[in-house]
Amino acid sequence: MSGMSREGAIARVWRHMRLGLSVVATGLLVAACTTQLGGGTAPLAGEPAAAAQATDGQVRIALILPLTAQGNAGLAAQSMKNAAEMALAEFKVSNVQLLVKDDGGSPQGAQSAAQQAISEGGEIIVGPLFAQSVSAAGQVARSRNIPVIAFSTDASVAARGVYLLSFLPETDVRRIVSYAASRGKRSFAALMPDNAYGTVVEAAFQQEVARHGGRVVVLEKYPHDANQTAEAVRRVAQAASQIDSIFIPDSPDTVPQVAQALAANGVDIKRVQLLGTGLWGDDTRISSEKLLDGGWYPSPEQTGFRNFSGRYRARYGQDPVRTATLAYDAVALVAALVKTQGMQRFSEQVLTNPSGFAGIDGVFRFRPEGTNERGLAVLRVTPSGGQVISPAPKSFAPGT
Repeated sequence: MSGMSREGAIARVWRHMRLGLSVVATGLLVAACTTQLGGGTAPLAGEPAAAAQATDGQVRIALILPLTAQGNAGLAAQSMKNAAEMALAEFKVSNVQLLVKDDGGSPQGAQSAAQQAISEGGEIIVGPLFAQSVSAAGQVARSRNIPVIAFSTDASVAARGVYLLSFLPETDVRRIVSYAASRGKRSFAALMPDNAYGTVVEAAFQQEVARHGGRVVVLEKYPHDANQTAEAVRRVAQAASQIDSIFIPDSPDTVPQVAQALAANGVDIKRVQLLGTGLWGDDTRISSEKLLDGGWYPSPEQTGFRNFSGRYRARYGQDPVRTATLAYDAVALVAALVKTQGMQRFSEQVLTNPSGFAGIDGVFRFRPEGTNERGLAVLRVTPSGGQVISPAPKSFAPGT
């Protein structure tokens, strides 16, 4: 695959993972478990009293990915497998073994892979990638009190013992609305895609705006139909005098056209603040559109990924897909817990430690119900790419 076509495929995989609901400077993950766990603490109901130590001293981690799936899914899976193996090599944990299983991209394959991995002594499952596969593997794992760290962006498949390490749309919305409110924005409009991603983002947006004392003046959803999109834009334009921010949570395929349509309908794009989600990314289609210059969007800071990418290229001779950091962080976290947390390494108390962990893409922590919280930066669109205007937090505030 040529450099240009591979770069395009990498970008498509990353955005598909963030859109598709079916689906530290050195870069080494360091567990941030500052709270002393154990010490006679009783295990929570439904979790194993202690991780079962294999008779040969090996700690087995199951890695379930759609390795033989067609298209971008298979491309992502292979890159994520490479990243997982790289994490083990860099973390130098000799007693951790990866049990790599292929689910073929199907729920049935994920169920079978989970059963096989557990029968081979897997103490924790990393993956799968797609929502239905996470549900299938999670059912098997929970019945055996085996925790799962999965990669779906669909928060509905999270559960106690089934933790999502992905970038959740709700987290993006929480960060960008919070930042906008801190900068005095109170009256919001929104133009959203009429799809599953838009439905999730809409609910989170309404909730976050209300939580920060703002109001949603107008919210329109558009299908992938030019005429109906134009009508949604016109209705937002009619309310432009009442708003100070317009939220456009869509991909670089669509956002420039929406901005152009708003301007064509008389909206002063330089007066209102444009807001996006992580889908805007660091994409030339966003940065090259003059109307989007100055727009704000949430994202992990890029230093960690750039460092990771350099090491990955040196090892494998090619670029990683953007989601490869998820597999790296999951396996590095497991390795760190094996090193530091003894027999309680994969207990609920350890995995949901409120202090969280530091990874390639910044700090993160798992919530008891299986979703996650991430420390994200806010970036401003410039012609040369995203510029950090609000750094990502380095830790989580106590009690939050």
